[in-house]
Amino acid sequence: MTWEPEIEEIASRTARALQMGGAERVQDQHDRGKLTVRERIDGILDEGSFQERGVLAGSGEYDDDGHLTEFMPAPFVMGVGDIEGRPVVVGGGDYTSRARPSSGREVSKSAVAERMALDLRLPLVRLIDGFGADVRAIEAIGRTYIPANPQFEVVAALMGEVPVVSIALGAVAGWPAAAVAASHFSVMVQEISQVFAAGPPVVSRALGHPIEKEELGGVQVHARGSGVVDNEAASEAEAFEHARRFLSYLPGNVHELPPVLASDDPADRADEELLSLIPRDRRRPYNVRRMIEHIVDRSSMFEIGRGYGRAQVTAFARLDGRPVGVLANDPMIHGGATDADSAQKLEKFVDLCDTFHLPVANFVDNPGFMIGHGAESAGTLKQGVRAITAIYQARVPWATVVVRRVYGVAGAGHQDHSRYNYRITWPSGEWGSIPIEGGVMAAYRRQIEAADDPEAYRADLERRLVQMRSPFRTAESFNAEDIVDPRQTRPLLCKWVQLAYRVLPPLAGPTARHMRP
Repeated sequence: MTWEPEIEEIASRTARALQMGGAERVQDQHDRGKLTVRERIDGILDEGSFQERGVLAGSGEYDDDGHLTEFMPAPFVMGVGDIEGRPVVVGGGDYTSRARPSSGREVSKSAVAERMALDLRLPLVRLIDGFGADVRAIEAIGRTYIPANPQFEVVAALMGEVPVVSIALGAVAGWPAAAVAASHFSVMVQEISQVFAAGPPVVSRALGHPIEKEELGGVQVHARGSGVVDNEAASEAEAFEHARRFLSYLPGNVHELPPVLASDDPADRADEELLSLIPRDRRRPYNVRRMIEHIVDRSSMFEIGRGYGRAQVTAFARLDGRPVGVLANDPMIHGGATDADSAQKLEKFVDLCDTFHLPVANFVDNPGFMIGHGAESAGTLKQGVRAITAIYQARVPWATVVVRRVYGVAGAGHQDHSRYNYRITWPSGEWGSIPIEGGVMAAYRRQIEAADDPEAYRADLERRLVQMRSPFRTAESFNAEDIVDPRQTRPLLCKWVQLAYRVLPPLAGPTARHMRP
């Protein structure tokens, strides 16, 4: 007697599970321009590295003799695999196998995946395609129930322990939509991904007007507007590449340090274009991303959230092979002024870098908080103060490069002034509590109005004060520590990042406050 019959049944059930919802439903998934969950897992993980958990879970039907006649695998596939040789937990919804209504209350494989990532201290990748609870479950269980979020304690804990990536790969509503937001990094795919609290039928019935999925929660809404989703991709393959790149800069968990790679980009590289990149005309903008790429390791810049909060650039990059977080104001958008959206984006990114011990390099050209009725109505001051608070709470080493303007409360928030931060300025730098041109009219209004020639009097005041705006006068008082040749910025930051990584080991571990989504 052997256990061969049971071994054969394992193989038979496994083969059925690998067929997912069956050939017809798989074809329907492909006809929608979407991959199956197993194709997605193969696409994001290193080849051959996936070790599945729970392949036999599902719903079986049996004949009178107890033999299995039909089997529908659980609508979720999960396990452990590698990304660039490092282990991660990955799980995704199988839309082809969603054959029965769900109450959202079952002990789910997705919950096990989340717990596995937390307890094993492994990054979590969610491949999300589907909706949450189904109203048909009321009839199935014969009653309604008080909703709860029993998984949320684990979800919240994950945010402070391991990198969490969510990729929206279909129309995502309910709890799966919340899971997209409850992550350190999220991506959606143009045309096939939509994210919303409730889908068009619910919205139409509740609010009385019809709406299409794309209008309700497509990339234009969330990746280019609300900030619910960080990045957008043109295809599923591109979305997987975004996720792989994001994880490549981060440690596997907060108890480790970021991975350092060998760099073939000389640390002493000094690009000539930096000498003329900032226009002498203060009113002219410039390409801030081009500026950053001249300074960080070649091809290492990975931008996060480009489509929203656009006055603020947030990105990962490397300096001499060492991962860093990069902040910069974009003068092409509102002149680089901090508005409510860019402040929220800044706050989340600083918390992200602090959680995973990435030193921050901040390239500053900030004329202050965005002003005007729209900015005030959006709560810019409140969001801005939260962002500054995040900067002051951050523990990681910080470097500031003053590229041009530093004005007002927002400008002053470029670093935590209560501790040492490495700071250099360029000759193009200018600063103050308020820009001279606007400040003169506010401070000298009565004198200007009483003058025989108000316009000439105002112009003379501005001329005299502008003479005092020279960064060299500030350097005389050591308020501007070092004014440097812009071409030397990369060599100086590469020296700084070497020192920064020497002080990182004591910071390894969770932050005092849990990072919020």
